[in-house]
Amino acid sequence: MSSLFQNSYYLAINFNAILYGVELVLYGMTMNALVKNRKKWSRTDKFYVWFSTALLFLITIYMSTEAVFGEEMWIVHQNTEGGPIQFLIDNADIWYQTMGTTASVILNLFSDALLIYRMYVVWTSYYVIMFPCFLYVATIALGIIELYASGKPDADFFVGTAAQLGVAYYTTTISLNVIATGVICGRLVYLGRALEAARNTQGRGKGVVRYTGTLSIVVESALPYSMAGFAFLVAYGIESDISILFGALYGMFTCISPQLIVLRVVTGQGWTKDQTAQSVSALEFENLGASRSAAATTAIETAAQSEGTSTMDHKSIGSAHDMV
Repeated sequence: MSSLFQNSYYLAINFNAILYGVELVLYGMTMNALVKNRKKWSRTDKFYVWFSTALLFLITIYMSTEAVFGEEMWIVHQNTEGGPIQFLIDNADIWYQTMGTTASVILNLFSDALLIYRMYVVWTSYYVIMFPCFLYVATIALGIIELYASGKPDADFFVGTAAQLGVAYYTTTISLNVIATGVICGRLVYLGRALEAARNTQGRGKGVVRYTGTLSIVVESALPYSMAGFAFLVAYGIESDISILFGALYGMFTCISPQLIVLRVVTGQGWTKDQTAQSVSALEFENLGASRSAAATTAIETAAQSEGTSTMDHKSIGSAHDMV
């Protein structure tokens, strides 16, 4: 491992701390929104409480193990033979690193499950989520194999068989992220335009900005999660020493992006099945109105042409009489 890897690791720990603070704020805002103005919690509210708490618990394990390993490598064992690099090589399979990787894999499963559910919400179709569900099952199997390969004695997450299995695992899970993001983005843009087009009064479309605006689409589709994952996959696949930095960003957005979605839902700003139904109905109504308008326009043009033809025929007959 080069000095670039150590610098990347150092930056990763610092970014972890900053983004962990962001997650704490989002978690607090979510809990406040759930407690405030709610006399009775629904089953959905209770689910979001436990889901958000699980995300916070898992990301705490992940970022803590990374910070502890950095302290052990640079401070506690800095004067050991071989220095920090040798410590990293000898202890890459240490138990708390395996625990952190396990927390990261479980966090991925939670986040991907929420993304698949949000795909269903904006499409209300099981056919759309069939392939993502297949990828999700594949990530479970590959995640278990990757944890075993990277956690066994003398294994290294960044080298050898563990790295090869890691590429397969992250390719699958990040492909799921990218597909879900693209499908949700496309659907929200399409339905947002349908809602705007259905409003013919002054200021039309303003009522749906909170559901279909740029920020809303970025949050609903978990775009930062997918972008960070793609950057990490490329760096990890080519065995770049900066992959640890992109991996840290990806790990943190695995928690932050779903937490943002939950926050929007509990504050009444998230896209719902009702919004999808209203958008589809508005689109159907608009298409029906457009069809009727086109039919009426065609009928008027046909009548006008017929009237023009009849007038010309009368003029022709009058001219013939004059000639006689």
